[in-house]
Formats: sequence, C-alpha cells, structure tokens
Amino acid sequence: MFAFLALLFLVVPFVELFLLIQVGQAVGALPTILALVVVSVVGAWLVKREGIGVLRRAREQVQGGRVPGNELVDGVLILFAGALLVTPGFLTDVLGILLLVPPVRVMLRSAASARLARRAAQRIDRL
Repeated sequence: MFAFLALLFLVVPFVELFLLIQVGQAVGALPTILALVVVSVVGAWLVKREGIGVLRRAREQVQGGRVPGNELVDGVLILFAGALLVTPGFLTDVLGILLLVPPVRVMLRSAASARLARRAAQRIDRL
C-alpha cells in the first residue's frame, strides 16, 4: 500500500504538469488559469451542496434510529472530492467532480464495502 501511495504522489504531479502545459499551449495561459479557478469555485459550491444533502440524510437516519453508514461513506468521499477540487490541475478536478456524482459514489461505496467484507472474512478465517 505504501508503494502504491508513493507512486501515486510521484506520478500525479507529473501528469498534472503535462496536462497543464498541453492545455496552456492549446488555449493560452490566461484561459488555462481561469479554467482552473472556475472549476475550483464551482467545485467548492458543489461540495457544499452535496455535503449539506448528505448531512441532512444522515440526520434523518439518526432521527429514525438507524446508523447512517452510507451517508458517512458519502461524506468522506465528498470531503475527498473537495480536496481534489482545490488541488490545482485538470486530472484532480475530473476525479473530484466524478466523486460528486451520486451514482459514482454509490459504485465506489459498493466496491469498498465488498472489499472490506472480503478482508474481514480473511481475518476471521485466520483466527
């Protein structure tokens, strides 16, 4: 896992630089910078909107006596989306915007749940 994260932190900045240079050469420096700023501002607004929606649903779950598990995972994914959107670069912006799309979050939540269930089953089997 550490090797994957180290590789990720080394590769992503180079990909972002490459994309910034390519877009800058295609449309110019000022439009590129303006696009990054606009995506960050719109992304922050979307993160706020989605976050408030998730908070509202979590509150409803708690008031109904249920554990807001899905809402907690959605909240973490939205928080991560916000971090990606304020990071300058087009790749991180695209990933951040994707995390704000509810069907994408449902898919990631399902995949994460399945993976956690497999890991838990493996640990139980070792006991």
